Amino acid sequence: MSETHAPPNDESEPRGDLCTRTLAMPADTNANGDIFGGWLLSQMDIAGGVAASKIAKSRTVTVCIDAMNFRKPVYVGDLVSVHANLVKVGRTSMTIHLEAWVLRRREMKSILVTDGNFTYVAIDEDGKPRAIPSDGAPLTAA
Repeated sequence: MSETHAPPNDESEPRGDLCTRTLAMPADTNANGDIFGGWLLSQMDIAGGVAASKIAKSRTVTVCIDAMNFRKPVYVGDLVSVHANLVKVGRTSMTIHLEAWVLRRREMKSILVTDGNFTYVAIDEDGKPRAIPSDGAPLTAA
């Protein structure tokens, strides 16, 4: 793939493979009582690591996070789902576009709250970069 960024999302429904789902809890809040952005970023990185390891068929490490868009706040009690789209694959690295969506209490429709591009590198048992197999598990193409 030659694109470096996923196409714009129309914000109507999640795109890509569901990688994680968790509930935002009171312990995850900032001083204002909203869910801390670092917690959400962490959840997205976990989801991206799941997707990257599936593609690489090995351990992976996060090397870059960019194009982050914090669109809407996350509140205690929101059900947070993170979806992954493969943007591109290189010899040892891959870029995955991650979207975090929430389902709020008493709501019927999910809301896109955050998205961004995360780059991962496949590593061997010694922590050295290794080639990504050409038959890596596919994710929904962006």
